[in-house]
Amino acid sequence: MNIDHIGIAVKDIESAKLMYSKILNAAPYKEEIVEEQGVHVVFFKSGKETKVELLQGLHSESPISKYIEKKGEGFHHVAYLVEDINKEIERMISEGFQPLQEKPKKGANNKMVFFFHPKSTGGTLIELCMPIA
Repeated sequence: MNIDHIGIAVKDIESAKLMYSKILNAAPYKEEIVEEQGVHVVFFKSGKETKVELLQGLHSESPISKYIEKKGEGFHHVAYLVEDINKEIERMISEGFQPLQEKPKKGANNKMVFFFHPKSTGGTLIELCMPIA
């Protein structure tokens, strides 16, 4: 399992995009709206394989908007790239980790995604992701 990306919750994606372009000395390589999850996302490459994902809520009921309201901007999650998301979900549940959803959903960057509750993972929201074939 490799780290696919680090998710950063932001209030203003345009300002954050400018700042991270300076931090990473690179322009974003992808930007998209994921209606199903209520987010606007921007991806930057960081090194050969890892990415930084900026997330802004599309509306006040978006999970990202609620997160920012409760905890503020900043680190949101770590996403791990897996070969078989269903097998890895079963394994993690069998290890006692608490899922936040019933089944994988289509996420950003053409991937299926699944989240585990931070209360069961030492305080960090964990995302599993797998490319959609």
